[in-house]
Amino acid sequence: MALHNQQGLRHSTETTSVADLLERILDKGIVITGDIKIKLVDIELLSLEIRLVVCSVDKAVELGLDWWRNNASLQSATSQWQTNQLPTSQVEKADISALSADVQQSLQRIDERLLMLEKKNNNNK
Repeated sequence: MALHNQQGLRHSTETTSVADLLERILDKGIVITGDIKIKLVDIELLSLEIRLVVCSVDKAVELGLDWWRNNASLQSATSQWQTNQLPTSQVEKADISALSADVQQSLQRIDERLLMLEKKNNNNK
């Protein structure tokens, strides 16, 4: 009985740093689940099923949870610039040129409107 208590005491005094715990969670992964149901007089008004997976990107890919790879909203020019992949095809250059021309036209219209407002304001004085 004394040996069992010593092992229990030794085990309870072992410490794990936050970094070790975080590394273990990211390496192995952790799943947190919960269900919330709101009923009124036996009529279910709301039902929420919550599933949270916390793991590293590598572990997520290993598990097949790589939804960000096919998400169009995440595949933008920003990611290309961050990975130093400058646009090289003619289509990409044409898109940038068209966007630049649109921005320049918008700025020109803004300048014209500002000048008109400025003239109108000067005439009213």
